[in-house]
Amino acid sequence: MNIKINEEFIKLDSFLKMAGISQTGGEAKMIIQDGFIRVNGEIETRRGKKLYPNDEVEVDGNTYIVGEK
Repeated sequence: MNIKINEEFIKLDSFLKMAGISQTGGEAKMIIQDGFIRVNGEIETRRGKKLYPNDEVEVDGNTYIVGEK
C-alpha cells in the first residue's frame, strides 16, 4: 500500500497514525517499542525514525511504502 506524504520526510510514529495502523501516538509508541515494525527490512524501535519516499514499512505481514506527494 502506498501512503503519500506532503513533506520531505515523516517520522515513523506519525506515519503509523497516517496509515491507520495506530489510532494514537501512545499506541504507535507501544507498537514500535515492542519490535513489531520493520523499516526497509530491519526492526525499528525508534518512534522518531525519519521515513523518506520509497522507504518500506512492514507491520503484521503488510507492507506500506512511503510515497511522494
